[in-house]
Amino acid sequence: MKRERALQVVLVVVGLLYCFWGYLLFDNLWHLKWLSGHSDVMPMFLSLNTALGVCLLVAVKHPAKHRLMIAYGAWSSLAHGFTMTIMSAQAVAHGTHRKDSPQDIVIFAVIGVTLLALLPAKQASPVGALISEPRFAER
Repeated sequence: MKRERALQVVLVVVGLLYCFWGYLLFDNLWHLKWLSGHSDVMPMFLSLNTALGVCLLVAVKHPAKHRLMIAYGAWSSLAHGFTMTIMSAQAVAHGTHRKDSPQDIVIFAVIGVTLLALLPAKQASPVGALISEPRFAER
């Protein structure tokens, strides 16, 4: 039970962090920052993580039912941190400097590892059922 509660706390914190990026996305698009020589990758990144934040907040109530979404959040954070590491290393090798800080890489790695460590166990499906049957509201 403590593990599930810890996962719920992490989901709320990460979900709110990613949802906050929706504000940054709105600010970026509203002030047309992406048109004035800034990278147009940032709005796309912010939109994906804002949507992920909303999905992680939905997963808080029943984490076991949203195992795949939580795993996606973990692996996407790790992939992002790994990509930032490679890009930073390449920038240093070529004598340029990136605006990303090393702490960003660590934050994404911690998010990914924490979500994977707290990932709920896979639930066994009933014997003979390939897919769970839909549950319709009874009238």
